Amino acid sequence: MKNRMWINLFMAVLVAGLFFTVSCAKKTIVSDATTIEDQAKTDAQAKAAAQAKVDAERIAQQKLEDQMANEKALKEAKAMAAKKRFENQDIHFEYDSSELSSMAKMLLKEKAAWLKANLSVSVTIEGHCDERGTTEYNLALGERRASEVKAYLGDLGISASRLNTISYGEERPIDTGKTESAYRKNRRAHFAIQ
Repeated sequence: MKNRMWINLFMAVLVAGLFFTVSCAKKTIVSDATTIEDQAKTDAQAKAAAQAKVDAERIAQQKLEDQMANEKALKEAKAMAAKKRFENQDIHFEYDSSELSSMAKMLLKEKAAWLKANLSVSVTIEGHCDERGTTEYNLALGERRASEVKAYLGDLGISASRLNTISYGEERPIDTGKTESAYRKNRRAHFAIQ
């Protein structure tokens, strides 16, 4: 009986020790709330990464569109400047002459290149004179000047169907002064785009 008591006592101490050991052990408790929070955090990070990618692609697309718009605007500005230059650069002549100077031929080569690049454009070549001479003479001289320019452009490969001529003689001066400088400005062939 003493043995039995010792065994029971031993068993009681053993059971108490086990309870004590189990109750004091560090336990990692996994709760559903922690798992849900971690999943929500992971989802939020994935969504943020996807949104950042979409935003980066949108920004890249906008930059590309802006660059293309800038290039188009620059191209249009250059084309407009070339058109204005074409119209505003007159071919000048010596007094009582319809002969093209070397400078005039150089300008006409530039104009021919522009006309070749702009095939849909037709032009009227206006012949002008200074006020010296009779009205009839100046109209005829203006016509010769316009015709000489048209012929030279034709030699450079511009179709005659795209070129019209008209003579204004002394009727439309650029400079109404009575000086040689004013007369020089008025002896010209001017281009009007149709």
